[in-house]
Amino acid sequence: MSQQRNIQLGFTLVELVTTMILIGILAVAVLPRLMSDSSYSAYTLRNEFISELRQVQLKAMQNTDQCYQLDVNASGYTLRYFSSRIGNSCSSPFRAEQPQNFGGGANITLASSASQVFSITFDSLGRMLSPACSGHCFNAVADETLAIAVESEGYIYAL
Repeated sequence: MSQQRNIQLGFTLVELVTTMILIGILAVAVLPRLMSDSSYSAYTLRNEFISELRQVQLKAMQNTDQCYQLDVNASGYTLRYFSSRIGNSCSSPFRAEQPQNFGGGANITLASSASQVFSITFDSLGRMLSPACSGHCFNAVADETLAIAVESEGYIYAL
């Protein structure tokens, strides 16, 4: 009498399909992030910069005797404090916060000129004085380019 043995050779269909689905998810979700030359997400950069703009705007509205300026360059931005405001311009700088650096080749540019070096100031009503623009004013450039808008009355938002 011969005994029949149940020997399993290979994988079941369920195991193969599950493995293919997991590999597909990894390929779509994880690999593009690992392969990107930019370590900075444009969405993160845009949201961080909008928050910084809103903070400077609120400071300008709450402290009408002082002036706040956000200086942007190719490597990052710095918030500067001025002890007085003469008309619509800042004078007598007295303090600067620690510079915030962009990572992975990311930057903020002016939408009108693509310049990476500019300063942003707000008046005591929260309206942007410089640069003089309304609507699509800035671009957050990292792994893609996203727009930042500032309306004439001071509303800052993502496009």
